[in-house]
Amino acid sequence: MKKVLAALASASLATSVPPAMAGPDRDRPTIVLVHGAFVDGSGWAGVYQILRKDGYPVIVVQNPTMSLEDDVAATQRAIAAAPGDVVLVGHSYGGVVITEAGSNPKVSALVYVAAFAPDQGESVSSIVASAPPGAPALPIVASADGMLTLDKAKFPALFAADLALETAQFMADSQQPWGARALEGKITTPAWKSKPSWFLIPRDDLIIPPTGQHSMAQRARATIREVPGSHAFFVSNPAAVAAIIEEAATAKAKKAGQ
Repeated sequence: MKKVLAALASASLATSVPPAMAGPDRDRPTIVLVHGAFVDGSGWAGVYQILRKDGYPVIVVQNPTMSLEDDVAATQRAIAAAPGDVVLVGHSYGGVVITEAGSNPKVSALVYVAAFAPDQGESVSSIVASAPPGAPALPIVASADGMLTLDKAKFPALFAADLALETAQFMADSQQPWGARALEGKITTPAWKSKPSWFLIPRDDLIIPPTGQHSMAQRARATIREVPGSHAFFVSNPAAVAAIIEEAATAKAKKAGQ
């Protein structure tokens, strides 16, 4: 009887423990994922899982979004931890962070995902201020100490219209406040002027207008891809995001083999 129970216990463990995720291929560049305003790094989970499954080492930056300087410092620490080349990926305000941090010599490519790509001296604040007349104003709520969030009631429709309502509402209720110093942080040396870049633009983005994203992408001479989706399409469609990241990651190798 004891042998039977031991065999059953062994079989139960064998079926209940999930297989380990395949280890990353150290010959591939490390993908460093930088989140934007109002969210944190957990939104990259779907993209992370695909990239790891495909053999890429991945680091997810938990930038504090208090100031551009702090966020760049957090990203630089992640770049320093990577063993070799880095593909730097930024969503939304994360695009500002990678524009400033991406001049690091370890960075081989930049990927902008529904993101800002400012030029020298520009900030999110200055880009928004130069928006054409009639552009919709975001329902930003400022706390007494100057921290910024989006109106929770309007967040699902504006930020995450292609997600299940309960998921979008959770994101609204778990927002990471955005510091005014991050909003005002200005770029010193735009990395896209010296590094190849890719830009993935969701056609239904209500946070950063697609026309504005196209303008920034064209200025950066980026490889541009479009997909349907909201500002949160990196959560709703991680396969499209992973695909453009892998395109950027393999471009250097393909060019060397020509």
